[in-house]
Amino acid sequence: MTRAATGPVDQLIEYVESLKMQGITRCDVSPDTLARLTPAASRAPTRAARKPAAPSAAGGTLEEIAERIAVCRHCGLCETRTKTVPGQGNPKPELMFIGEGPGADEDKQGLAFVGRAGQLLTKIIEAMGFSRNEVFIGNIVKCRPPGNRTPTQDEMEACLPYLHEQIAILKPKVIVCLGATAVKGLFGPDVGGITKIRGQWKSFEGIDTMPTYHPAYLLRNPAGKKDVWADMKAVLKRMNRPVPTKSA
Repeated sequence: MTRAATGPVDQLIEYVESLKMQGITRCDVSPDTLARLTPAASRAPTRAARKPAAPSAAGGTLEEIAERIAVCRHCGLCETRTKTVPGQGNPKPELMFIGEGPGADEDKQGLAFVGRAGQLLTKIIEAMGFSRNEVFIGNIVKCRPPGNRTPTQDEMEACLPYLHEQIAILKPKVIVCLGATAVKGLFGPDVGGITKIRGQWKSFEGIDTMPTYHPAYLLRNPAGKKDVWADMKAVLKRMNRPVPTKSA
């Protein structure tokens, strides 16, 4: 059985080993990436001496974070994924949406919110006066849980450092948490049920955060759209943007 990687260097080693097993003996690496890897490798202790570690919170760029996510093996979700889904959108957004995790369509495409729930989210974003390219859309976990089940607490904790890094780089004015898992991911498992806390402002690292229902919930319960639109109007008011009269 392959040993799970525990850090960026381990992840790279595991990735190269997997390429070797496929018969691939050459891999192109940019000079900038090589320059970053060389000092890290020279400082790295032997594999036997390393202890399990959470994903690095050293910062960098969104692209660098996505590269680490692509080879991440910090939890069992890596065993069943097709593609990782780091999130996408404006690198300097006023508004960020955070959902639970990738579904089947997202797992195939490597993009967040592209299935039916994503199509509804697009309508909500456009009704607010934005395009998808103007906001950033991500998830608590970057790999699809089998059968679209809710990610476990351990899976969330393994993946959350990536999201924290992204938020630190993006610096959105407002975050919208889509559903209970997104809220629990940012604020802990004891934050309360989504039906009780939706529409109530919270603060994550000084960023105004609005909990609301997940678009997948709205597909099953269309009556909830009224509540979500009320929440989105509150978001627009907090951002000092015009509030459209027409809902999604």
